Amino acid sequence: MNFDWVQQPVLKGSQRTEYYWEGQRGSGARIASALRGWEHLRFEVTEDAGHGADGARWMHTPDLGIFFAQTDTVGNVVIPEDRIRYAMDVAGANATELHRELRLALGQAWDDELDAFRHASQDSAVVWLHNVG
Repeated sequence: MNFDWVQQPVLKGSQRTEYYWEGQRGSGARIASALRGWEHLRFEVTEDAGHGADGARWMHTPDLGIFFAQTDTVGNVVIPEDRIRYAMDVAGANATELHRELRLALGQAWDDELDAFRHASQDSAVVWLHNVG
């Protein structure tokens, strides 16, 4: 497996790559675990939902560490019922605290930090399909 690396315009001296893969259920966890050992690496690994199985997303930044979330069939983060109840219990009547807890459960800090790195550069191999089906 070879990756095509290009300059990452967001952080001077860094590079970026994207890779689409298909594998057995659980491959995403193994990939994220292997990448987690590289402490200065920013990455996002997604595993699509399949028949009878939730999807998953792992996000990592050097400052925040790793975040994991289950995803639905269209890639939305799914917050388990117990996590929502925990957020409500911790927040009580404090709406600001409830927002903070829900942003944490959604991985908002990871999304915010990685967002600038997600945008494809002019050298990106991303192909947009406009007429599919």
